[in-house]
Amino acid sequence: MIHEMLDPILNAIKDGVASWGYVGVMVMMAIESANIPLPSEAIMPTAGILVQQGKMNIHLAALAGAIGCVLGSIPSYFLGLYGGRPFLEKYGRYLLLRPKDLEYADSWVDRFGDITFFICRMLPVVRTFISFPAGVLKAHFGMFLAFTFIGSLIWCYFLTWVGIKFGENMEMFTGLWHKFDLAIVLFVVAGFGYYLYRHLKHD
Repeated sequence: MIHEMLDPILNAIKDGVASWGYVGVMVMMAIESANIPLPSEAIMPTAGILVQQGKMNIHLAALAGAIGCVLGSIPSYFLGLYGGRPFLEKYGRYLLLRPKDLEYADSWVDRFGDITFFICRMLPVVRTFISFPAGVLKAHFGMFLAFTFIGSLIWCYFLTWVGIKFGENMEMFTGLWHKFDLAIVLFVVAGFGYYLYRHLKHD
């Protein structure tokens, strides 16, 4: 069920990485970091499978992914920098961002400094949208790029390793995926529904 919905997307990602190699990884990871939810959780493990098959190098794959993350983060950062809080107040709801979310990000930066952006680069979902708040909060651009690269490199190495392990045990993982697809889709829908409710309701 869920695999029938996701397989076309995953196959497109797989074909893109297989056809374009490291450039494909870089471009797709740049898209993911530009506030467009193309999942890195599919891109980098696909590269990992190709690493396991001897068609790619783990270090070059992770590096391409990290460079892509940096490139995609730059326009999002400047959108936040020059659009700022007024942009968030007017259009934030379309990005599922609320003023309270920015206040929460403010508190993180006040407490941990720029290293917040390093931590967020290794968190699923959050990493896709963190560049915009970084611009709104006027994070130091050089430090932001450095932490984005380092955090993304660690994340890309981890996901590539996951793909390698998946490639080594593909039959077992595929069987589990197809067996529990209904439970997975119900869990994802419930979680996303709760997220929408929390972000779209009136405070």
